[in-house]
Amino acid sequence: MPSRPTLLIVMFSAVTVLFSMGTRQSFGLFLQPISQDLGLGREVFSLAMAVQNFVFGLPIVGLLADRYGSRWVLLFGSLLYAAGCLFMPQSSGPLGLYLNLGLIIGIGLASNTYVVLLGAVAQVVSPERRSTAFGLITAAGSFGTFALVPTVQWLISNQGWQNSFAIIAIPMAAVALLAFGFPGRTKKDPAAPTTNDAEATLMETLHKARGHSGFWLLNAGFFVCGFHVAFIATHLPAFLTDGGLSKMAGATALSLIGLFNIFGSSLFGWLGDRYRKKYLLSGLYFARAVVISLFLVVPLADTSALVFGCLIGFLWLATVPLTSGTVAQIFGSRYLSTLYGIVFFSHQIGSFLGVWLAGRIYDSTGSYDTIWWMAIALGLIASLVHLPIADRPVIYRPSDAKTEVSGQPSS
Repeated sequence: MPSRPTLLIVMFSAVTVLFSMGTRQSFGLFLQPISQDLGLGREVFSLAMAVQNFVFGLPIVGLLADRYGSRWVLLFGSLLYAAGCLFMPQSSGPLGLYLNLGLIIGIGLASNTYVVLLGAVAQVVSPERRSTAFGLITAAGSFGTFALVPTVQWLISNQGWQNSFAIIAIPMAAVALLAFGFPGRTKKDPAAPTTNDAEATLMETLHKARGHSGFWLLNAGFFVCGFHVAFIATHLPAFLTDGGLSKMAGATALSLIGLFNIFGSSLFGWLGDRYRKKYLLSGLYFARAVVISLFLVVPLADTSALVFGCLIGFLWLATVPLTSGTVAQIFGSRYLSTLYGIVFFSHQIGSFLGVWLAGRIYDSTGSYDTIWWMAIALGLIASLVHLPIADRPVIYRPSDAKTEVSGQPSS
């Protein structure tokens, strides 16, 4: 049985990501009201979100969490997130959006979501249960999307976008208190078995990753994941209203993405403890390409939008427990926040391009068609790049700093 501190860290991680990611996934609902109220094109809001995604992915927070512990990183991030939401009503033009929605909230997100939380959990959960734990935490973020997106849409409709941001700052500030449930410097649970990464230094681990082809293939695949989720989360509501559907239809579709990702993340996290994660990832990306293709060829209606939300939601962040679990499987858990932070940065570069290019292309052509077909092509590419990943755990030796990784796949 996991110890009480282990269960506490898993529970607090789930609650933290529920509010941080649930709120983050509602930001696409603000695209039209902010753009219309401030007299801006969609590219300005999209670029602010792109900056947020880029800053969100900076790997420095993972390094700080591994070095100083997750408690202070989470505390700082939650308070900064709340501050960015409080400052948003003061935004009157592009600069305010880039600073508040982009930079400040981006740093807050980077500090209180998956990179820091999964790194803390990985060090107290045994390897055979790690993927399942990651899946449960990812599912909690999806439940936040399901629960908070309709609430935020109601706030925007009844209170306006400025007051809505001020209100959603309150739970983010409250989440900061959960940071005190994490140790100042994360230590392994005594019940968790010792792995071969126990004596490896950060530089040795980074050297292993640099020379490991599978690490870079995971980066490539996660880039595609970021492109997909940032584009869809930010622009799907506007795409649906452009097609004649109601604003609540867009909010409901996003909410269903969150609901069905609860099942997808939990299931694929569980499967990741039993089957080769790289094959599961390959299947996930191929399924995304198929779902998006079907969505484009079926006539747009409330039913097709909601079915799309369900299907893409099932595949939404199921990549997180599998990708982070593969990194931990290959390189161990000691520096997972740092290594997963690097992979997540690739995810956020994809997010930057997905959300910004969508706004740019829409303002230039009046249509999202090009970006949808790009998403399909990238899904097929990601399906292929996961197949050759060498997923056997590396062995750390004193001479590792001078030794390259062979990269042979496991049997």
